Amino acid sequence: MFDARARLLVLGSFPGAASLQAAQYYAHPRNAFWPVLAALLGEPDLATRPYAERLQALRSHRVALWDAVAACRREGSLDTAIEAAEPSDLVDLVARLPQLRAIACNGALAHRQTLLALGDVALPVLRLPSTSPAHAGLSLADKIAAWRAGLAPYLVA
Repeated sequence: MFDARARLLVLGSFPGAASLQAAQYYAHPRNAFWPVLAALLGEPDLATRPYAERLQALRSHRVALWDAVAACRREGSLDTAIEAAEPSDLVDLVARLPQLRAIACNGALAHRQTLLALGDVALPVLRLPSTSPAHAGLSLADKIAAWRAGLAPYLVA
């Protein structure tokens, strides 16, 4: 989900089973992505809005959403189970976002795959803590604080 006005690109690794089934980014009810973005964008009810409205809110804040992995084999939803990852064409995507100021990677695998796909890029590529419920080492408040610290200069209020 993106348009050419995006200033921030958020990359996940690859959608989990709940997201694939729902055909929605971050559809697992315990994934902290939507609550984190709600806090960062000052849109308190973002996580409870219909999906199309959540995407529109991201667009209005000039945030694009995509995956670093285009295809893979995986049983379940864990990033650690991903095999034979085929990278997304991030070079083409970044070229289609002329106002892009930064790339935010949701977790370690998204970060690693992004660096592999892009090589040397003139934009900040930020590794943020995963919002996945499998990444239980951080509380929601800690995830919000970490994402805010990394993304504050790039968010459009």
